[in-house]
Amino acid sequence: MNSGDYTYIWQASDWPAWRFDLASLAEPMAEASRAQGMLMGRLADVGMALRDQASFAALTDDVVKTSEIEGEHLNIQSVRSSIARRLGVDIGALAPVDRHVEGVVEMVLDATFNSPLPVTRERLFGWHAALFPTGYSGLSRIDVGAWRNDARGPMQVVSGPFGRQRVHFEAPPATWLEGETSRFLDWVNGPPEEPPLIRAGLGHLWFVTLHPFDDGNGRIARAIGDLLLARADGSQQRFYSLSAQIQRERKAYYDILERTQRGALDVTEWLLWFLDVLHRAVDHAQLTLDAVLTKARFWNHWATMSFNERQVKLLNRMLDGFDGKLTSSKWAAIAKCSPDTALRDINDLLVRGVLRKTEGGGRSTSYELNDLPK
Repeated sequence: MNSGDYTYIWQASDWPAWRFDLASLAEPMAEASRAQGMLMGRLADVGMALRDQASFAALTDDVVKTSEIEGEHLNIQSVRSSIARRLGVDIGALAPVDRHVEGVVEMVLDATFNSPLPVTRERLFGWHAALFPTGYSGLSRIDVGAWRNDARGPMQVVSGPFGRQRVHFEAPPATWLEGETSRFLDWVNGPPEEPPLIRAGLGHLWFVTLHPFDDGNGRIARAIGDLLLARADGSQQRFYSLSAQIQRERKAYYDILERTQRGALDVTEWLLWFLDVLHRAVDHAQLTLDAVLTKARFWNHWATMSFNERQVKLLNRMLDGFDGKLTSSKWAAIAKCSPDTALRDINDLLVRGVLRKTEGGGRSTSYELNDLPK
C-alpha cells in the first residue's frame, strides 16, 4: 500500500513497519556522533564542577523549552531552583517553585537519570500525572495518568484560532491504544536493532503518532527521545538540549511532523531532520559551555573580593545572560531592595572595576560587566 491509499501512516496495512534508507542517514549520523564526541572531549578537560554546571544549564534549558514548544512559559528561576534542589547544586538563594514546574522537572530528570530503567505504562502515567498535578489542562479537566478515551471526538493535532483551526494530523482511535502502546513499549524495552541515534528519532516519532494522552504528548515524546539519547550516550548527565533546539526551529518541527504523518512508512526524511537538529543542538551546547567557563573565570578573577548577597545574585543574573539593560531600578526590583540601596551596590562595583557604565546617562544610565584582563 502506498501513501496515496490512506490519510495517516498509522492506517497503512503494514503499520508500524518503519523503513529508512540507512545509506542516506550514515553521514549525518556520523556527523552528529562526531559533534557529541568533540563536546564530551572538551568536557573531559574542564573538571567535575564545571561539568555539573554545564549539565545544570542544559537541563534547565530542556525543561523550559520543552514547555515553550507547547506555548507554556515557565519561570526560569523557579526551574533553576527546582533542579538545583534535586541535584544539590548551589545557586545561592532559591526561588519559590510551583507544582507545575516541579512536575516537568521530575519528568525530565527521571528520563535522564533513570534512562536504563524500563519504560512502562505506570512510568508514563506517572510522567503524565506530574505534568498535570491539578487534573486540568488550562480550563479543561482531563484524564490524568490514563490513556485518552476520545469521548470528545478523535484526537487531532491542530493549530490556529477557534473556527479556523488547521488539522495537522489525527491520531489512532482510543480503542487501539492498549495494543499500540504495548507494541511501542515492547520495542523501547527490547534489544536494540537500529543504531542508537536512529532509535531515538523513531521513539520520538512513534509516540507522537500514537498521541495516547489527552494532553502533554509532545513533552512526553521529547522525554522519551531524551531517554533513548541518554541510553545511547551511556551517561546520566545531559550536556545538550534537543528540546531547546526544536524550540528554535519550532515551525520546521511541526512541518516535518505533519509531512511524516501524511506520508509513507519510509521515514528517512524525518530521521534526516532529527539528526540535523540533534547536531545543531550539540553545537549550541558548545556555546553553553563557553558561558559556563566565562562565569567560572569571572568568579575566579574576583575570588579575593567579598560581595553582598544582592551583588552576587545580580552578577550571576548578568553572567547568565541578562535580558535588556541593567539599570538601578531593575537592580532594586530584582534584589528586592530600595533604589538607594541598589545605587550603593552598583557604585561599589563601579569603584572596584567589576561594572562599568554603558553609553548614555541620567535616567537612561545602565551598567554592564567590565572586561576581564586577558
